[in-house]
Amino acid sequence: MPTAAHAFDTSLIARYDTRAPRYTSYPTADRFHPGVGAGEHQRALRTRSRAPLSLYLHMPFCPSPCFYCGCHREITRQPGPIVSYLESLEQEIALQAAMLEEPGSVVQVHFGGGSPTFLSPHQIATIVATLRAHFHMAPEVEMGIEADPRNLDAAGVRALHGIGFNRLSVGVQDFDARVQSAINRRQSYAQTEAVVGAARDAGFHSISLDLVYGLPHQHAAGFEATLQQILTLDPDRLALYSYAHLPDRFPAQRRIPSESLPGTDAKLGLLASAVERLEAAGYVHIGMDHFAKGHDPLAQALRRGDLHRNFQGYSTLGGCDLIGLGVSAISHVGMHYAQNTKSLRDYRSAIAERRLPVSRGIVLTREDQLRQAVIQALMCQGRVCYRTIRECHGVDFPTYFATELRTLEPAAADGLVHLGPEALEVTPDGRYLLRAVAAPFDAYLREKASSAEHARLI
Repeated sequence: MPTAAHAFDTSLIARYDTRAPRYTSYPTADRFHPGVGAGEHQRALRTRSRAPLSLYLHMPFCPSPCFYCGCHREITRQPGPIVSYLESLEQEIALQAAMLEEPGSVVQVHFGGGSPTFLSPHQIATIVATLRAHFHMAPEVEMGIEADPRNLDAAGVRALHGIGFNRLSVGVQDFDARVQSAINRRQSYAQTEAVVGAARDAGFHSISLDLVYGLPHQHAAGFEATLQQILTLDPDRLALYSYAHLPDRFPAQRRIPSESLPGTDAKLGLLASAVERLEAAGYVHIGMDHFAKGHDPLAQALRRGDLHRNFQGYSTLGGCDLIGLGVSAISHVGMHYAQNTKSLRDYRSAIAERRLPVSRGIVLTREDQLRQAVIQALMCQGRVCYRTIRECHGVDFPTYFATELRTLEPAAADGLVHLGPEALEVTPDGRYLLRAVAAPFDAYLREKASSAEHARLI
């Protein structure tokens, strides 16, 4: 897979700036339905193979709302709801673990949110101890946590490392004061530098920073200053997310006036300048909005061709069954997806009754599995080998997907993909538009209404 720096063609990118899923799963979560629930998830747990396990724990609480955020979170400064939730979470951990006939080893743990570091180190340590009591942790388990420098200091970072965390994902978004005020997230460079420095001193294996482009009042000079500060912090990985303004879906975004957002050309300019700076600094474009240093395991997996993608984004750990724990968390076990309820009340009620709090899901058909394999290959390797698809799924790719390949002919003419006799390959420019390349293979997007639910690519 080519990873060398190249010219960023903003006019080409703009022409393909449509709406499409992020493909952290296929079928995507908007296709889950209540006809698949707790019973199906329990059977999936009991009958699963001995695949390694990945655990995701959702900590929904934040002390204040960030107006741009589209995550499932609960705003509170009261300890009571948090204590009650953690008690239920410990019970769910025990409940799901008890249903595993083949436990397997846990190779990955991720705490997401919300703001997991809003919890105290003691609370986090208690949850991790519960995980260790009910699951078998691999000796080199990868343990990551999303960190907010506004509620985490150096002592807290050291405590997290002592608990067992070795990967830290730090939200930044932008250091510009006017942008921070508009999104209700005031976070100084000094706060962020202190957390990153403490993580490095403590011995964290990987430090990742998150930026967002397209936020209110962002402009070229201000974002350039943020990029310079980010490069000074020298993260191992960096995510450069596009802000998706969907105020009908996320009420907090109604606090952001549409007229304060950069226009399409200005937003593309922000992305282009960031790509140029990151590639010049030696970062490898992993795919879509992710970058990593050349020595990072993500970059190595990209070169080897064994990169994977799940609900947490790009990963080096493939072939895992994912168990989601906590409100709104999603599990992927075998050919089955299941999502927990998004209601805290319903979540606590289910756990109190010793029931899995699953509200919806989907069981993959053979057709889903085939298209999942194609989309995963495009999103991760940037290449679909026709022979591999034939050997694994029994179909002749050019014949079976003739309509999809015709749909991609304009993208091939624009240099985004190469439609070869043995493989479909994505070019370096095409890696910024992987969602657009994958979308023709999404059978569910043929229903016109579904695409409107997704954010634009850029």
